[in-house]
This record gives sequence, C-alpha cells and structure tokens, in this order.
Amino acid sequence: MAANSGTGVEATEVSELAASGKPKVDFTGATWLFSSQGVGDVQIAFVDGYIGMRDGRQEDGPILVFTPGEWRAFVLGARDGEFDLS
Repeated sequence: MAANSGTGVEATEVSELAASGKPKVDFTGATWLFSSQGVGDVQIAFVDGYIGMRDGRQEDGPILVFTPGEWRAFVLGARDGEFDLS
C-alpha cells in the first residue's frame, strides 16, 4: 500500500460505495487540519485521493467526502462568496 503524499496516512483499499456513489473512505488515523484564521471549527483531511471535511466540535460526527474536482469547485465558490449567508 502506498502512503499518501504529505499526509502520513497509508492508502487503504476502498471497495464499498457510500450512498453518494463515492467509495467509503476510512478516515481512522487521518491527520485532520484546521485553519488558525477565521471563525469556526471546520477540519479537513486528505486520504486515498479524497478530501474529508468535518465539524471539529463533533469529531465523531459525519464527514463530508469530496473528490479533488469537487473540492476545487467548493473552494473557488467559497472564495467568490457563493455561500455567503448575508
């Protein structure tokens, strides 16, 4: 099994599919990152070529899983104010 670049987490075989149609990714042992800027407790982790995002206040809660293309679209949309609630 190959290690993910820069994550320190080894890749695992992913055979089951989640309801979203994406493989179920095992984030156990993942290194969760968070920003020191801004407000909120959002954390992200990179595992098996996917990006997981969770609420750092509920570490046992659900994890949103993004493909690299979905993550890029999300980040660009956030930068452009697409998700502003005001």
